[in-house]
Amino acid sequence: MTRTTIEEFIRSTQQDDAAKDFFQLENDRILEINLEGEVWTKTGSMVAYVGDIKFTREGMLDRGVGNLLKKAFTGEGARLTKAIGRGRLYLADKGKTIQILYLGNETLFVNGNDLLAFETGMKWDITMMKSLGAMVSSGLFNVRLQGPGMIAITTHFEPLTLMVRPGHRVRTDPNATTAWSGGLKPAFKTDVSLKTFIGRGSGESIQMEFEGDGFVVVQPFEESVHAQAGG
Repeated sequence: MTRTTIEEFIRSTQQDDAAKDFFQLENDRILEINLEGEVWTKTGSMVAYVGDIKFTREGMLDRGVGNLLKKAFTGEGARLTKAIGRGRLYLADKGKTIQILYLGNETLFVNGNDLLAFETGMKWDITMMKSLGAMVSSGLFNVRLQGPGMIAITTHFEPLTLMVRPGHRVRTDPNATTAWSGGLKPAFKTDVSLKTFIGRGSGESIQMEFEGDGFVVVQPFEESVHAQAGG
């Protein structure tokens, strides 16, 4: 049996006192934001903070009636809270692995359930794809982010990035798709077979197809309908 003293435990798990960057990882599942101003965060992702920080949830009409209509269909997966103040803010999301990305002039689409935080100066909007009813839980709505600025995304375990090239399309499971570059054109496709009709489909008859020039990020996990809805 391994025993750890209190001093050893604190030494191995305490926060990094050196504030190096605006976004930095305390470990691969906890994001530290060295806040001096404001930042957008996923609602419910705050696990701790030190300093003087206030939290304001995004209002339904803050970004216009069009966004209100989108929210009515997207459910809880893309709820955002603005953190304002000065201090150290710690975020996490169900123990998922966190990746910090810097966008220059690039555009990135992120599944609404997988967006943890981003700088307030970035351009962003909720986008919706033409869906096949309620047959998939992910991929129906996404957040379009345009730099410059830093963002943090989450994945269950380690992600895989697949390159998409002209003439070489990539298909993914919508419930395992986390993000893709702005130059791609995604669409839902079906692969219908007799087994699908008699209730013995593998769950892979609905796919996302990407074409263009860019990349798509997938995770080794399929988000459930309940997880997508924030429940």
